[in-house]
Amino acid sequence: MSKNNIPDMLLAKSKRGDIVVSLQRHLLETEQTSKEIFCLDKRWGRSWCRFFKLSTKNQQEKFLLNLRVAALFHDMGKANEEFYLAVSSPNRFAQTLRHEHISALLLHLPAIKQWISANPMLDFDVICAAVLSHHIKAARDGDKWRWCQPKHSKILRLYLQHPEVKFILEEIAKVANLSTPVPNLPINSWSKQPPWEQAYLQGIASADKLKRSITNDLDRCNLLLAVKAGLIVADSASSGLVRENHKITDWINDVVHTKSIAETDIDNAILTPRILQIEKNKNKPFKYQSFQEKAATLGPRALLLAACGAGKTLAAWKWAEAQTKDSQQEIGKVIFLYPTKGTATEGFRDYVSWAPETEASLVHSSSRYELEAIMKNPNEEELNKNLKDFRLSEAEQRLFALGLWSRRYFSATVDQFLSFIEHGYTSLCLLPVLADAAVIIDEVHSFDRRMFDNLVNFLKRFDVPVLCMTATLSPARQKELLDIGLRLYPNEGERLEFTDLADKEQHPRYNHETLANQEKALEKAVSAYKTGKRVLWVVNTIARCQQIAKQLEDKLKQEVLIYHSRYKLKDRQTIHASTVKAFQQQKDPVIAVTTQVCEMSLDLDADVLITEIAPVSSLVQRFGRANRHLARGQDFRAQLYSYLPESHLPYSKEEIQTALKFIQALGSTNISQALMATKLEEFSLTEPKADETARFLSGGYFATPGNLRDIDDFTFTSILNDDLDELDRKLKEKRPYDELLISVPKKYADKDGKSNSRPDWLPKYLAIAPSSHYCPRFGFMEKEEK
Repeated sequence: MSKNNIPDMLLAKSKRGDIVVSLQRHLLETEQTSKEIFCLDKRWGRSWCRFFKLSTKNQQEKFLLNLRVAALFHDMGKANEEFYLAVSSPNRFAQTLRHEHISALLLHLPAIKQWISANPMLDFDVICAAVLSHHIKAARDGDKWRWCQPKHSKILRLYLQHPEVKFILEEIAKVANLSTPVPNLPINSWSKQPPWEQAYLQGIASADKLKRSITNDLDRCNLLLAVKAGLIVADSASSGLVRENHKITDWINDVVHTKSIAETDIDNAILTPRILQIEKNKNKPFKYQSFQEKAATLGPRALLLAACGAGKTLAAWKWAEAQTKDSQQEIGKVIFLYPTKGTATEGFRDYVSWAPETEASLVHSSSRYELEAIMKNPNEEELNKNLKDFRLSEAEQRLFALGLWSRRYFSATVDQFLSFIEHGYTSLCLLPVLADAAVIIDEVHSFDRRMFDNLVNFLKRFDVPVLCMTATLSPARQKELLDIGLRLYPNEGERLEFTDLADKEQHPRYNHETLANQEKALEKAVSAYKTGKRVLWVVNTIARCQQIAKQLEDKLKQEVLIYHSRYKLKDRQTIHASTVKAFQQQKDPVIAVTTQVCEMSLDLDADVLITEIAPVSSLVQRFGRANRHLARGQDFRAQLYSYLPESHLPYSKEEIQTALKFIQALGSTNISQALMATKLEEFSLTEPKADETARFLSGGYFATPGNLRDIDDFTFTSILNDDLDELDRKLKEKRPYDELLISVPKKYADKDGKSNSRPDWLPKYLAIAPSSHYCPRFGFMEKEEK
């Protein structure tokens, strides 16, 4: 310590081993990182500017200059007594103010604001917004992250006269070409007194004014978003690289400024190995369908609509291959996004895993465990890929994202890459990867309303090649996507041209019969199984799924397959594999009872499909699990049965009534997927258009995390009480523990330790659930397992 107990060196981070990072060093390195990652003469810089629609040279230069200044200023608020004590001593305590809140407050001191505003290329409010929101913990109002609302103390000692602070201000003057003298900062501590209270009130007024401005000025809004996200990226990269003892320039040159994907790379890494596998499995030469080949001509934005089992995924990879040949832009990544962890894992297994291990990644919240399971049962050339857990601290999220920057081919959940639009921190750290990519988004029919709104916002506001695809989509949602520039593929004329696709879609696959109730369905299921059929029964709730499975076992005197979402991951993985394998063969009878999970996560091919009435789009997906591959020949018809469930929940009465009309319109014999698609359009419900309330788009000065999807208020991620000891061991050994987690109804989830003694080491996001309600075959049940 120097005189007056002011430290000789200000700290930006806690000491880690021999690594000590001063505040001055961190701010300089963050500015260096921003300049080198987003270099306007290299691909990532060009991609970033294209992504945010900064099309002119002036806009691009303005972006980089504002980002560099924000990077130099973003942690200036760490020059205070409490922060220094927090990172230099082992004791942890709540600080009076968050450091980024102080940084933004400093900017609003009149002398600093006047100084920064002297350069017309600097947008003062954009810089303030980026600085204040770079940890996604800044709100205008509320109790949690309200800007500059103290947690405890009414006074906070600042170190604004420190030489490191003055040095950084001089550096800002050089970078921004500010000829006026560097202003003097106040010597007094922070308190709700002048000049601090006036600076805060000025900041609130400026924040409100900016919010109104970006509503009407899209160019300024794009600049704001690019700088806010760019600062998060630069800060995460500089912090992570120093933590791992990397040299910033060398690492960026090795990982960021790599070659783009060449014309032949996707064919060599993905398509050829996958085709060889298909030929081996089918024992005959592979030939692309005409609609798959023509997908290469679609351009950068399209909506691919084709029936279940038509071969959309190969078409999508042909589209991605074509994006690498676009002379207008280079891409360095291909990102395949799925709505669920199960579908992302299957996409990785079937396609992405063929790429070299240094280029491929599976990215979702339990991907580390899924990859370890794949390694235990490898499919030929599948290798060890990126292993990482997502329930991480902010520092670990940074490292996780940086670890993925070098990969080329991704199979991921939508959440991991698109949740940036709701201020998802990891997703924001991955944003340069997304901006550098061709993006395929599968199963868009399954998106809930909030998720679809966010998809539309993403497509409207950001410029990146995107192919959306699904087997079914309501006319209202089709129109929304087409209205924002996606090309429908195949259109009516192309469907006539693609005879191979038309034959598949128009071929009669099903006969249908309406049943009076669940009891009649039980009779049909037992009869079909006894005559050697592969039977799939789909219901709308987990409780009925479990109940029907037990009834079938009583009737058949043997175990049946049961599959839903309420299993521990390790059990669900086993059941998933067993169910898929059972339906791949045609010799032996099979019977499985599932919930909605079968609509996407399972590649099943049933002879008989029984279902409760559900929304029209769900019914079409369920029916697509029967006679999926025409494996029993052209003359075979799968038998479909449907009946009304005892309750319309979890769907609305209107959805069920509309579905009944859809079923009636299908008729009873020779039903094709083309007919179902036509009737889907006829019997789809109207929906409101997407709103533009995504937090990243409308946050202005502020940033707090939101949700990409509609929130599930009915379940809680939990650990069974019998698994607590095993979880404790895994945590101590720093091993993944996803296999132990389970989603249970909230009434069974003890989050506060009311009925169990909650261990101090248990992660806060986990509740404890009673093991007495769990069975590895039936999952978590409402009643205790005897």
